[in-house]
Amino acid sequence: MMKPILSASILSADFSQLADQIHQAEEAGADWLHIDVMDGHFVPSITMGSLIVEACKRVTRLPLDVHLMISHPERHFEDFARAGASVITFQQEATPHAHRAVDAIHHLGCMAGVAINPATPENMLLYVLQQIDLVLIMTVNPGYAGQSFITGMEAKISRVRQHLDSIQSTSWLQVDGGINTKTLPLALNAGATNFVAGSAIFSHPQGIHSGISSLRSILGV
Repeated sequence: MMKPILSASILSADFSQLADQIHQAEEAGADWLHIDVMDGHFVPSITMGSLIVEACKRVTRLPLDVHLMISHPERHFEDFARAGASVITFQQEATPHAHRAVDAIHHLGCMAGVAINPATPENMLLYVLQQIDLVLIMTVNPGYAGQSFITGMEAKISRVRQHLDSIQSTSWLQVDGGINTKTLPLALNAGATNFVAGSAIFSHPQGIHSGISSLRSILGV
């Protein structure tokens, strides 16, 4: 049984205290650090670039889980790999050449992930499942932090779990969007193995440590 992974999304962190908040997340038991890159084109917002990934690399030993929500992501793989990304995930909808993109990420020495938006059918993933290390099911429409988990997405997670199991894949099944103590059990029971949480960690009323502890208690780790 694959050990579940909790990936703390710094999109919800206080950037005036980013290094300290990353240290707190690491000490509290986060497994990965999730970094959302948005370009204002594929999604409405503009967020972080490779310089932030490089800065995070200097202050943590956690794997850096970089999610590119950008158009033409293949143009930027090398920059993020050089900055210290451990995992590079791109949106299936953002490039017509997913196989080529996955090969390029692997060639750079990173794990490769493919993400799909809530309204994108999971069948879009079928022909790359054998190649990738991670599947990311977005459970909100990407672009902003703090959104609510879209009702019914657990059925989609379950269908992707079935596809992965049918090919005996060991890829992570990651979920991102509105993950908290109420929605994490839905994703877990549907077969997810990797959970991105932002507000539930960095905006927890009792602090980062309590946010992570409450989520990890549900995961049983």
